[in-house]
Amino acid sequence: MTENASRKPTLPAPPLERVPWRAVAVYAAAAVALAWLVALPLWLGDRAASPLFTPIASLMMFTPLVATLAVVFGLRVPRTDRLRFLGIWPLRPAGRTIWFAVAAVFVPPVLVIVAALLAGALGLVELDLVGFSGFAETVAASLAASGVDPDLVPVQALVIGQLAAIPLGALVNSFLAFGEEIGWRGWLLPALRPLGVWPALILSGALWGLWHAPLILLGYDFGRTDVTGVLLMIAGCIAWGVLFGWARLRTGSLWPAVIGHGALNAGGAAVLLFAAAGADVDLALVGPLGVVSWIVLAVVVAVLALCGQFRRNVLGPR
Repeated sequence: MTENASRKPTLPAPPLERVPWRAVAVYAAAAVALAWLVALPLWLGDRAASPLFTPIASLMMFTPLVATLAVVFGLRVPRTDRLRFLGIWPLRPAGRTIWFAVAAVFVPPVLVIVAALLAGALGLVELDLVGFSGFAETVAASLAASGVDPDLVPVQALVIGQLAAIPLGALVNSFLAFGEEIGWRGWLLPALRPLGVWPALILSGALWGLWHAPLILLGYDFGRTDVTGVLLMIAGCIAWGVLFGWARLRTGSLWPAVIGHGALNAGGAAVLLFAAAGADVDLALVGPLGVVSWIVLAVVVAVLALCGQFRRNVLGPR
């Protein structure tokens, strides 16, 4: 295969000539309204303390899928080649898609860990990379309740086990991530593509972040129950959305973004493994969607941009 052939544009379907703004508005309104509807029992009940929080949050992840079905079959956008437009099938170029999917299992957790280490180096969180005292405190009560003496279980082995389980967790979490990604990177990103690569990536990421508001305003992720939490989530979703969106456009496939999203959810708590006992862990600064992660992701995206990975001839025409 020649070099020019290997750089063949990979947009998954014939691109739209212009942004279907009516369909975009319907998609955004449906996804956000359904998210609030699903989360309503939390707001009317015990909020973040509700035992239903995790099941409801998981169910909410499928609301972008429902919104996508509404615009694809209700408004008929696109009219043809729907599986290709959404990046579901076919998997071409297959080799690139497979390698990106494999990388997606490992890259997001590695970036989260790098962000945690950088946060420690900057003095934003106290880390314990030897005794893992914070994690040891967390698991000690669980082990004792199970009749296991915590002193007999090396915490280092538990940490290694947690890290080793991330790839499996990424695949399991991908089932839920699909419900989101088919909307944000599957339908919305290609729909916004006539605006240009960067506007499409940023706007789709911002809407993704705003969609999380029903949970963020309950204190999820950042422990902030006001607009600052939502703004933090929007910024974090733009940062990750650029990376996931680039993988989507570079391969023409939705699946690397799905797996990457699943891996982020599986490895997002890495900073809690490394934090020292009693450390003040402000997830708005040191979490997977926090400020330090934005810095790490900005560096990665800058390197990709300098290598020409966001050029039109690499990602394909609008």
